[in-house]
Amino acid sequence: MAQYVAAIDQGTTSTRCMLFDHDGKVVSVGQKEHQQIFPRAGWVEHDATEIWGNTREVVGQALARGNASNSDIVAVGITNQRETAVVWDKNTGQPVYNAIVWQDTRTQKICDELGALGGGADRYKDKVGLPLATYFAGPKVRWILDNVDGAREKAERGDLLMGTIDSWLIWNMTGGTDGGLHLTDVSNASRTMLMDYRKLAWDADIAEEMGIPMSMLPEIRSNSEEYGKGRKAGFLAGVPIAGSLGDQQAATFGQVCFTKGMAKNTYGTGNFMLLNTGEEAVPSENGLLTTLCYQLGDAKPVYALEGSIAVTGSLVQWVRDNLGMIKSAPEIEDLARSVDDNGGAYFVPAFSGLFAPHWRSDARGAVVGLTRFVNKGHLARSVDDNGGAYQTREVLDAMNADSGVDLTELRVDGGMVGNELLMQFQADLLGVPVIRPQIPETTALGAAYAAGLAVGFWSDLDELTAKWAEDKRWDPEMSEDQREKYYRQWQKAVTKSLDWVDEDDD
Repeated sequence: MAQYVAAIDQGTTSTRCMLFDHDGKVVSVGQKEHQQIFPRAGWVEHDATEIWGNTREVVGQALARGNASNSDIVAVGITNQRETAVVWDKNTGQPVYNAIVWQDTRTQKICDELGALGGGADRYKDKVGLPLATYFAGPKVRWILDNVDGAREKAERGDLLMGTIDSWLIWNMTGGTDGGLHLTDVSNASRTMLMDYRKLAWDADIAEEMGIPMSMLPEIRSNSEEYGKGRKAGFLAGVPIAGSLGDQQAATFGQVCFTKGMAKNTYGTGNFMLLNTGEEAVPSENGLLTTLCYQLGDAKPVYALEGSIAVTGSLVQWVRDNLGMIKSAPEIEDLARSVDDNGGAYFVPAFSGLFAPHWRSDARGAVVGLTRFVNKGHLARSVDDNGGAYQTREVLDAMNADSGVDLTELRVDGGMVGNELLMQFQADLLGVPVIRPQIPETTALGAAYAAGLAVGFWSDLDELTAKWAEDKRWDPEMSEDQREKYYRQWQKAVTKSLDWVDEDDD
């Protein structure tokens, strides 16, 4: 008798498969990193074929480590790095180019050209809830069609498909060239800049203006329903694929933020804070994104306001890999604890420009406030503080202004929430409690919940809410004066990172 739900979590740096039991507990994990490809400054790519191969491998690992077979799996859910775009040939199953990653900035000229048609960065915002920015998938697809020999001609003939990573995985998992299903879900579709977030349908006018044939686009489905079954040759043969959410929506679902006004923040490669706004889509006046939170089957969709921060955990990786200041990521906390504060140094990690609430692609990383007093401990502290803490404060201020509701607590998850110095500083800077759940990696759990709901493994949202449990809470300890002084200095530091990229720079 089937007893587990499998979740495939395809992230920016690795792919995981996790098996969950009925109590929402982790039974086993398989995980493998994939190559990060940086062809030139500002370009970030992944090999989509490598990701598909890794996905098969980690599913096999998780099943073996859980002593399980496909007959033990009631359903599989998928969650993914959202805006990363893949274009592939439906006849051969091969990508025509590497996947262009959400962090990539090469499409700035495309965004500028579209904005010049009228409306600037807000040209499509009323329909799609997003500004024209390099972050989103639509312009990445346009770049591939414009720059890969023969791609546009193949697309016009109907031979090419496009999608975010969820679409690529579902197509392959359901058969690929042998009848694979070309699907996406509302949360991922809402990150392409091509979907009308009120109609939950592709906007043909925007697609035409962006130069993307409608034949390339996947069918849009809800986040929790049976899409199809695993291909006969796979580890999950015959298992219903029944859940799909973009990673940040999945984390929100795993944090059981089902009530309007609840919010979570994920500390991973980047930082992503989502506020549930209920069945009302709230247009942002303060640099946030209006996005789909989730839709369960035929139910009305639930919306969110989101603040997206490009670089947080990847800053620690940069300090480790590029500077060699530490040998492993957790060492950053120990080095940061060697000093009492940042010594007046502030690190603005604008490696891919600044995302919410600034949306400045011309920004670049900067360290400011350096004196002879500053040592590597102070630099580590400035990096640790910028594990998203300052940028999260900026996003929270924008959310409070847009929603008119002051946050009373923040639920946190992701790989960096084990850094207790960062979590305490986050509580201090926000002035509200920060709460970590017993299962901090809630992204995979959210995908599992969506899939399990679709097949009746779990009954309803109330059952899932009852499973959430607090692990640790950090209450604010810093004085109001000190909090605001730090924040003022941070805001000053941000101004030093702007206007760095010249207009004629690629």
